[in-house]
Amino acid sequence: MEIPFYKYQGTGNDFVIIDNRAHPYVSLTDHKLVERLCDRKFGVGADGLMLLQNNPDYDFEMVYFNADGYEGSMCGNGGRCIVAFAHFLGAIGEECRFIAVDGPHDAKVLSDGWVELKMVDVAEVEEGEGFYFLDTGSPHYVAFAPDVAEIDVVEQGRAIRYSERFKAEGTNVNFVQADANQLIVATYERGVEDETLSCGTGVTAAALAASLQSGQANEKEGITDIQAKGGKLQIKFTKTDNGFENVWLCGPATQVFQGTISIEA
Repeated sequence: MEIPFYKYQGTGNDFVIIDNRAHPYVSLTDHKLVERLCDRKFGVGADGLMLLQNNPDYDFEMVYFNADGYEGSMCGNGGRCIVAFAHFLGAIGEECRFIAVDGPHDAKVLSDGWVELKMVDVAEVEEGEGFYFLDTGSPHYVAFAPDVAEIDVVEQGRAIRYSERFKAEGTNVNFVQADANQLIVATYERGVEDETLSCGTGVTAAALAASLQSGQANEKEGITDIQAKGGKLQIKFTKTDNGFENVWLCGPATQVFQGTISIEA
């Protein structure tokens, strides 16, 4: 079987995307196929894989798989990339509304390739000893550090992800450094089980957690610049008495290449 695919990246977070609307190339239960396509040595190679699917109530449906072959929780950079892909195909205009695993999302495609994605509202943020824990479409553990460059992200991230509290369901782990007018963020992602160059839901969690730090507690409207290892992103949000709403993840989404891959039936 010949499967046409597209490769996209958003600040170094890379994805295989397949147009599954007219022809069901990939089944939702074919975990081995998804894992193979994401394999960087024997497949196309990616942090995750997405299917663009029809949905009668939305412009499209996004189905996201982690690199391990199984459906994952919401992927923010993946959401921005699949919006750019749908726009490339002519399936949407400059604005759209689509459905993902965590619910509906609005998105905008700007003329310079910048894609803005509305994220879920966040009603609860747990503040623990030296960390914040919140769900921005995916669960995130956020820890602040004086110098992210000195952290072994894989070793320390994996220790938290497989700790007694989190080992059953897993969590993504973000190490955050406040630097001048931006945040520097490094992320260990569950499902990938490694550090990634960027994580959309992770930088969103970092920005919201940072706004709760002393000195920013009274700010209601927030715009936070983010430096991930793969590039720059921006988070916009409104703080309410009950959490955060009107949260937008903004940044570039770029097509890397397209092709076909032969898979034995």
